[in-house]
Amino acid sequence: MRRVSVFGATGSIGQNTLDLIRRAPSEYQVVALTGGRNIAKLAADARALKAELAVTAHDDLLDDLRKALAGSGVAVAAGQAAITEAAARPADWTMSAIIGAAGLAPGMEALKQGGTLALANKESLVTAGPLLMAAAAAHDARILPVDSEHSAIFQALVGEDLAAVERIIITASGGAFRDWPLEKLARATLAEASCHPNWDMGQRITIDSASMFNKALEVIETREFFGVAPDRIEVILHPESLVHALVGFRDGALMAHVGASDMRHAIGYALHWPERRDLPVARLDLAAIGTLNFRAPDPDRYPALRLARDVMRRGGLSGAVFNAAKERALDAFIAGEIGFQDMSAVVEDVLTAMSSDSGLIDGEITLDTVAHVDHLARIRADEAMQVRAV
Repeated sequence: MRRVSVFGATGSIGQNTLDLIRRAPSEYQVVALTGGRNIAKLAADARALKAELAVTAHDDLLDDLRKALAGSGVAVAAGQAAITEAAARPADWTMSAIIGAAGLAPGMEALKQGGTLALANKESLVTAGPLLMAAAAAHDARILPVDSEHSAIFQALVGEDLAAVERIIITASGGAFRDWPLEKLARATLAEASCHPNWDMGQRITIDSASMFNKALEVIETREFFGVAPDRIEVILHPESLVHALVGFRDGALMAHVGASDMRHAIGYALHWPERRDLPVARLDLAAIGTLNFRAPDPDRYPALRLARDVMRRGGLSGAVFNAAKERALDAFIAGEIGFQDMSAVVEDVLTAMSSDSGLIDGEITLDTVAHVDHLARIRADEAMQVRAV
């Protein structure tokens, strides 16, 4: 029986992961489940799956979680430190689906156990890619990508020589505003940005899709995970979201991964790797689909892509700056404090300001330095947003 933990269990990725685990309960022992404020969901899943431990990220909800799990035999804890401690419990397979920079420390701790880290927390690689990859190597652990694009790339590279790769193309739906007139974007509302045309995801990642910050993070993630040069990574709009990525080789061939818009495919691939097993995902009828569309992304509509390339050119801790500023700008947009287009402007302001401090940006990448730069970038973002408040 495999020991598994799911971090971010109450989110979209976490729930899809638990769906697959429930389909084969005799194969898994659930070690730890972590979540945020949805205590009812966290407790119900911990009971149903007989988890050893349930943790909420919020200290003020510990009593609620304790009451919800009274008599269940499930241990409870709360707070960020408790989540990292939960990751230290030995597990064969750990899903890292916490959103944001908060997922880095638990992911690092899970790697120390020498198992498999199924990585849906792209921010870990963006902020500290070399650190994460080095930890995996040092502890004989394995990182398997769970983002649909990076899972697709990983699958397309099975049996291939990475040296023969000429280009990697990741696709993007374009989000909620891909067909809007540019002049209308300044008036985009939170409700409008929170509706994805293809995928069923949480609010934050759906807004990041509309701004293309999600894809910007994935561009950086591609460089960090697969070690390819930034100029070999391309982004193309694909409104149908059926082709998830393409790998181009030096002989001109393109290997495409095509599948339904269902995260259980990528999750299931990581859960069962190196096997392929039956998954409850739709089988595509290509004749019914008929046409697949592709077009280049408009740089004026999606400045986040340009900023991602600036980050890759700058290197060092600039990924931590980029992510922290993005998270704060997103917080402010959700709170109604800045407009939709202000998010990219704020991130650019922070990158420009902090990149001038080469001693800071070029410092050694450690958990402490990432946390320090993250903190400073959030302060700079708040300062930048004061002049853009709506």
